[in-house]
Amino acid sequence: MDGDTFTLDLAPSIAEIPAADWDRVAGTANPFVSHAFLRALEDGGATGGDSGWDPMHLILRDSDGRLAAAMPHYLKHHSYGEYIFDHSWANAFTRAGGAYYPKMLSAVPFTPATGPRFLTGDADDTRAAQLRAALTNGMTQYLDRLGLSSAHVNFLPEADIAALSDEGWMVRSSIQFHWQNDSYTDFDAFLAALSSRKRKNIRKERRTVAEAGVRLLRLTGDDITTSHIDHFYRFYMSTIDRKWGGAYLTEDVFHQLHASMADRMLLVMAEYDGRIIGGALNFIGEDALFGRNWGADLDIPCLHFEACYYQAIEFAIERGLKTVEAGAQGFHKVQRGYLPVTTYSAHWIAHDGFRAAVARFLDSERRGIDAEINAIEIQASPFRKSQPPE
Repeated sequence: MDGDTFTLDLAPSIAEIPAADWDRVAGTANPFVSHAFLRALEDGGATGGDSGWDPMHLILRDSDGRLAAAMPHYLKHHSYGEYIFDHSWANAFTRAGGAYYPKMLSAVPFTPATGPRFLTGDADDTRAAQLRAALTNGMTQYLDRLGLSSAHVNFLPEADIAALSDEGWMVRSSIQFHWQNDSYTDFDAFLAALSSRKRKNIRKERRTVAEAGVRLLRLTGDDITTSHIDHFYRFYMSTIDRKWGGAYLTEDVFHQLHASMADRMLLVMAEYDGRIIGGALNFIGEDALFGRNWGADLDIPCLHFEACYYQAIEFAIERGLKTVEAGAQGFHKVQRGYLPVTTYSAHWIAHDGFRAAVARFLDSERRGIDAEINAIEIQASPFRKSQPPE
């Protein structure tokens, strides 16, 4: 690599890597690849132990032992908490006599948000490409050495797709719904860009919450207290209980995130009759707001839309953020100003026959996703036809 010697290694815990070194290559744009976020997941018990997420972060060091690049990386014993669904692949491979698990995964656990996976700091384009290639080769080398079925990189930027595809990785497309800030001066300016029917519906939903006597509080930094976190964990668990799901995140994770990342958190709390009855947790990036979790004690009509979508839009406009990413799935977001975007993952399958079968599936799936996005943009966009958003 231009005369440099690099050493690839695995770190079984983010704690083994100094935070300053990791954050130097991770950058500050995306909160989820920060040392603090990943460490909160590990120290709080959401990853490691018997979670099925064994940390094995890839690290690349130069000849002086200095961290040159890294990847958030895990040995996965199941496919839960990823939001890129490959359970059918696992079932098919198992029925054919193979062992799909464990597999290798570069991702941020429980976080369906696009962000850097190849952490190369401020390296120029040429050097960043070289470091990315070294990390990619490292993944496949460890895959072969450990005799694993597959390696996956989830929610990576589109800019990284071509290089992986050129190396034989298969690309998968998915759909999310994001709100884009078209230089709006305030929420009313955003509403003015919508069709009359959609504009009236949003105003009605917001009025419903206000007339119910609910007050919304947007808290960040020192305004977030331990009591707020205790309340929010209760809301988080109530959502899990209603959906009959598994609680991926522990109470300790939320408290550790509060202790280390309060200035990058936006906690929207709903107050009713003098008490906190619901809330939504977001994380603040350099140019995006990322919605993550939500819950409430009371079933108040339209509160979910207000706390999760409209408060996020208002905050993004006030901060000059370009995008609000409100998590995975959710066609209902479209009529509230969140339009479909394509997200990407990349996959390396070791077995030739299985790789061919997955490739056929992805080709078919991709055509369906492209058609769905086109249909939504043409038929369901909430924006006025005469003034489409940029």
